[in-house]
Amino acid sequence: MLVALAAPLAWAEGPSPTGLWRNLDDVSGMPRALIRITESNGMLQGRIEKVFPAPSDDSNPKCDKCEGTNRNAPVVGLVILSGLTKEGDEYVGGQILDPDNGKVYRSKVRLTDNGKTLSVRGYIGVPTLGRSQTWMRQD
Repeated sequence: MLVALAAPLAWAEGPSPTGLWRNLDDVSGMPRALIRITESNGMLQGRIEKVFPAPSDDSNPKCDKCEGTNRNAPVVGLVILSGLTKEGDEYVGGQILDPDNGKVYRSKVRLTDNGKTLSVRGYIGVPTLGRSQTWMRQD
């Protein structure tokens, strides 16, 4: 009986942002990376699993503009999304690292298109001062 009651509750929560996501280059529109989002203790984290470098780019790029422990770390394996917690239909209060410039921005994410896409926003100060990307679910 408890199983029958629990099933509708799990379904009502809707899709989760955990899983594998593909992001695209803002300029070319070509795939840039695959990012695996996991959840631990109510917080989301995103780690780069694979990159799709242009033919002229390094096939094993390093985060040479990053600071601290991420300085010169391989981009594959790098945690770029962290600290996001669920608030309503968004995940907020996190940070996102841009490996291209080494900068860390505040972030929030929201599932869209019935969980098939993820709107990822990085910003400075307030969400209106930033930019968004749409990531596509891969699994």
